[in-house]
Amino acid sequence: MPIHPHRHRRCRSATASVANRRAMMIEALSETERADALDGLPEWDHDEARDAITRTIVFADFIEAFGFMTQVALIAERMNHHPEWANVYNRVDVLLTTHDAGGLSSRDIEMAQAIDAIVEE
Repeated sequence: MPIHPHRHRRCRSATASVANRRAMMIEALSETERADALDGLPEWDHDEARDAITRTIVFADFIEAFGFMTQVALIAERMNHHPEWANVYNRVDVLLTTHDAGGLSSRDIEMAQAIDAIVEE
């Protein structure tokens, strides 16, 4: 069976994308960088055990919570950096850490700032 040219191209670009991401490995924040970053994120808590930041956001109802998660999902895809999260009715629990860096990185700070901007809208 012949290979569909578009599917074949997509596979190659996906493989190249993974290789590019690995080549651009991100480093965990230093103690000073972490402290400075957390000072600018007063709504977030540092989870020392996971070297992550967490935030619980409570909305008026499920629709608002799900709408928020949809907005964050679009940003996460664009950034290629995805939160760990849970949703129960009107509450969303968010945890950010960079697994490739082994802890908190600038990508987590950038995502937290984007999340804060959505919540403040």
